[in-house]
Parts: sequence; C-alpha cells; structure tokens
Amino acid sequence: MFDSPDYPLSLQESVFESWLEKGRSSVMPYTYLLIVWDELENNYFPVYVETRAEINSYSKYGTSPERQTMIAAYDLFSESRVA
Repeated sequence: MFDSPDYPLSLQESVFESWLEKGRSSVMPYTYLLIVWDELENNYFPVYVETRAEINSYSKYGTSPERQTMIAAYDLFSESRVA
C-alpha cells in the first residue's frame, strides 16, 4: 500500500490487515482506523477512533509541519477509505 511518490513509505498489506483485525476485535467500540505517519520515527502506526469528528483532529500528511500526520482513514468494517 502507499506505493507512490505521494507517500513517504510503502506499507505491507499484511500489516494493514492486522491493524484492521486488531481494531475490529478491540473491547473498545472503534469504528475507524487512521494510518498516521511519524516523521521522527520514519514509520506508520495505527490510531483507532470511534467517530468521524475524531478523524478531523489529525492534520493530513503534506499539509502540516506537525510530527505526526494522518495518511488515510478507513472504516474498520467496510474497509472503505473515508479520508
């Protein structure tokens, strides 16, 4: 995933799938998976949120000088990209 010059690094599909599964099986009622890029760590990490409003609390990659920016957001159950 993210195999393009528009993204800082590619992400293995198996890692993405494991993040989806972890969010679905969580005791917390998460609805969305955010893939966040950490500029200092030079790596992606998952963030799970319950509402769309929480998605907006993250700056989008390429639009902010912040250390951590959102690459994409996915619905955990339909696996569709929502942001």
